[in-house]
Amino acid sequence: MRNDDGFDDEYAAPIPPVRTDDVASAETRDRVRQVRSRIGELLGRRGATARLTVAASVVSCLSLAMFAEVPTGAAEPAVQIDRVAVLADRALADQAASRATRSEPAPTETADPDVQEQPAPEQSTPPAETTPPTEQPAPPVDPDPVAGLTHAQMNNAKAIVRTGRDMQMPRRALIIAVATAMQESNLLNLASGVLPESMNYSNQGVGWDHDSVGLFQQRSSTGWGPVGKLMDPAYATARFLEALMRVPGWQWMRLTEAAQAVQVSAFPEHYAKHEGRATIVVDAIVPGWQ
Repeated sequence: MRNDDGFDDEYAAPIPPVRTDDVASAETRDRVRQVRSRIGELLGRRGATARLTVAASVVSCLSLAMFAEVPTGAAEPAVQIDRVAVLADRALADQAASRATRSEPAPTETADPDVQEQPAPEQSTPPAETTPPTEQPAPPVDPDPVAGLTHAQMNNAKAIVRTGRDMQMPRRALIIAVATAMQESNLLNLASGVLPESMNYSNQGVGWDHDSVGLFQQRSSTGWGPVGKLMDPAYATARFLEALMRVPGWQWMRLTEAAQAVQVSAFPEHYAKHEGRATIVVDAIVPGWQ
């Protein structure tokens, strides 16, 4: 018989506590907000990988949020929301671990504003190598007589200078030769009165110094050469210059010493007085010759 006094029946089945719709709905909303916050944090971080990871969870979360307003079976959506929260936490943890292992980019060097950049040196094209022109000796000129010489004397001086030039003798040797001829024959091509043979050749006078002939008064008897050749101004000059070149250090000797070394004269100092005039003559015939 039913007890109507309102006392609990100890043998009746226990009645489960009734959860009101307002309480269930409030808890569900709190979980949804928590999940949204985590998802928002994950989506707010850069990287397409993180967004793809939670995309599906976002859709599920939004779908469950719709069910959160339904009182019937409210516990099931809450469980799903918890799962989404767990997925979001895992995604955040994975992204943090991936960022920690990612190598940092090398720092970019920036130019110091206080240091002015030096411009690169211009590549200059080196000038083409050219062979310097070979200096050609000035050809002898045919000047009028100088230094008080006659035409005959000047012509003999020209023969001496031109022969020495052809032999590539330096200016100093030409001056020594002209000065020597001035002293020996007064720059005249002399025959010898002692040597009648010499009269057979063109001459400009006769000398009487033993058998000496020509501009340099060279003696055939002492080995200078045949009389006929010694009467030739060019031949006589060549023999004199050849002998001069055999004198050691003639280039640094006084003119009179160099001439005496060749001629072996009884008046060794007489050659010196002709040096000035001989220099004028040589420079007039071959100006600029060294």
